[in-house]
Amino acid sequence: MMKILVVDDESDVQPLFIQRFRKEIRNHEFEFNFALSGEEALKYLEDNHSEVVLILSDINMPGMSGIELLSKIRQEYDAPPPVVMMITAYGDDENYQQAMQKGANDFLTKPLDFNLLKEKLNLITQ
Repeated sequence: MMKILVVDDESDVQPLFIQRFRKEIRNHEFEFNFALSGEEALKYLEDNHSEVVLILSDINMPGMSGIELLSKIRQEYDAPPPVVMMITAYGDDENYQQAMQKGANDFLTKPLDFNLLKEKLNLITQ
């Protein structure tokens, strides 16, 4: 089972993921955990980092941005390093460049294309 941490300050993200991945969750392919901020994500990782395989993080959040969170993850968790995919509402080059420089593995834009996300997750699990 792949443990995934989704970091997004919008509370409607959680039910959306649970709905879109209903079958995979039921089949124990993926387990989702959710954090509403970068700070909350880091707290969660302190206790569970060895289990989390993938982190999906929004970039534009109040408080700690997704880019800052990514930097901290890359500084603190390198064995094994989680796969980090960044999500942004704007496919703007600046965020993309920053995320890639800080060590993002991939980049997705909102509204999320869940079919594309599932394809990417299946590649990681193979």
